[in-house]
Amino acid sequence: MPRGLGQPQEERDKSKRIGALGALWPFLRPYRGLLLASILALVATACISLTLPLAVRRVVDNFRAEDGALLDLYFGAALGIAAALAIGTALRYALVTRLGEQVVTDIRKAVFDRVMGLSPAFYEKIMTGEVVSRITTDTTLILSVIGSSISIALRNVLIFFGGMGLMLLTSPKLTGLVLLIVPAVVVPILTLGRRLRVLSRENQDWIAASSGSASESLSAVQTVQAFTHEVLTRRAFSEVTDKSLDAAKRRITTRSLMTAIVIFLVFTGVVGVLWIGARDVRAGEMSAGSLVQFVIYAVMVAGSVAALSEIFGELQRAAGATERLVELLHAEDAVSDPADPLPLPERVSGAISFDAVSFTYPQRPDVSALDHVTLDIAPGETVALVGPSGAGKTTIIQMLLRFYDPASGRITLDGVDIAAMRRDAFRRAIALVPQDPVIFAASARENIRFGRPEASDAEIEAAARAAAAHDFISKLPEGYDSGLGERGVMLSGGQKQRIAIARAILRDAPVLLLDEATSALDAESERAVQQAVDALSRDRTTLIVAHRLATVKKADRIVVMDQGRIVAIGPHDQLVAQDGLYARLARMQFTDGIAAE
Repeated sequence: MPRGLGQPQEERDKSKRIGALGALWPFLRPYRGLLLASILALVATACISLTLPLAVRRVVDNFRAEDGALLDLYFGAALGIAAALAIGTALRYALVTRLGEQVVTDIRKAVFDRVMGLSPAFYEKIMTGEVVSRITTDTTLILSVIGSSISIALRNVLIFFGGMGLMLLTSPKLTGLVLLIVPAVVVPILTLGRRLRVLSRENQDWIAASSGSASESLSAVQTVQAFTHEVLTRRAFSEVTDKSLDAAKRRITTRSLMTAIVIFLVFTGVVGVLWIGARDVRAGEMSAGSLVQFVIYAVMVAGSVAALSEIFGELQRAAGATERLVELLHAEDAVSDPADPLPLPERVSGAISFDAVSFTYPQRPDVSALDHVTLDIAPGETVALVGPSGAGKTTIIQMLLRFYDPASGRITLDGVDIAAMRRDAFRRAIALVPQDPVIFAASARENIRFGRPEASDAEIEAAARAAAAHDFISKLPEGYDSGLGERGVMLSGGQKQRIAIARAILRDAPVLLLDEATSALDAESERAVQQAVDALSRDRTTLIVAHRLATVKKADRIVVMDQGRIVAIGPHDQLVAQDGLYARLARMQFTDGIAAE
């Protein structure tokens, strides 16, 4: 079974109660006026419903009256009650539905705001598809409950108690007989309800797992197809989806059984009471109108009990959905902003310092990604990080962006510990070109403008020219306004990287991070982009991660890393002369050999 956040699955299932819906109150509080109006409309419609049998009794008892005007009056009153009920019900629906839409909108915003600020360590424990499922599927379920189920449940509660009270006034004897069947109805609700809670949560978990599987496969559809993995991928998705269906079937069966038992017991009791009442009418102990009134109230009470037994399952599912969303809202994150953050210097020079930084990834605690790394980078300096895969180069970038916090040591920007600042504050001073550039399903213009939202069209075009992206963008069907497709499916790998570089150029930040920024470029484009990067680097601190040593030969310093440690630092020529790891890497890459350097 898929597992979410927090405590183990078994513990969460046991803790699932209708009371979990209380977590929705902070979202309901801002709309107290609308909530109060909805409750008043609900109470009004319930009261109107309870007056209708009184009118029916009058009609039945006076059906043979000689005064036809009185009978007409009772019929008119019944019609007026029905009109008031229709208007009140429509008003209640409008108010409650609007309340539900408002609350669910706020929940979606709150959850999305929360998960957008969580560090990558959080997403090592949960798939993004499951997060999306919680934001969509679970909130839709809550919308159904707030906009319908809770309203219907409260209305039926009022009908139940109001109807029972009026039944008691109509005939205490028959009411006592009705109350005898109540324990028989309550027992299956409580017994099967516990089982239904577990099955509801299990069903929601498998739905989330199904969404996560689909999201992951669709985002990598080209890789799936290239490796002819479609059959296995479909089979894996089908298995997860079938498990969701199996859980849903068990939930539906349990809920159907509970509903059938409750309805049968309730209406069996009603028939029995009606039989006894008919004998009282024949004996002259009550009028026919009183019996009809009692029967209508009994049917209303029985219907409310049946409705509540059905709605109870919906409320349990909503309770599960609420807890799943609350888990996201209250998810603990390994990285967080300080309560009293220090300000970033007004003019950032770009001085960076790693002071004995050690780090292991949460999912790989036995492997040291960084081992007591100490590195000082001067303002305006260009430093390249090289080394074999897994040496810790990209980890340096991630640590500088504070995607993770070091296990020991500290990282400073202009002398201020980045852990003591707000993340969004110091990140504004950094521009990033990742190894796998992210292209959004928007136009080329908007993708570049992502680097600086307030940039003008002229600045965007200038950045594109500097990144050697202007020519291919201009050839797109609508130029800069052309959509690039989901994840940039319309572009080649090199074109995606040039868009990302243009985005970083537009950001114009004092610190520039290039993680294999030119790895997907052809020789001509690489030369053009390299010239742009060289020009861009002159006025800012630049940290370059590269496997292709030809792109870092001009760096002020080259930092050679291996197994999370810095093994050498220096310019290209000096490192080659040392005949260490860098020289071996250089011999493998430069076809003309070291002697030609």
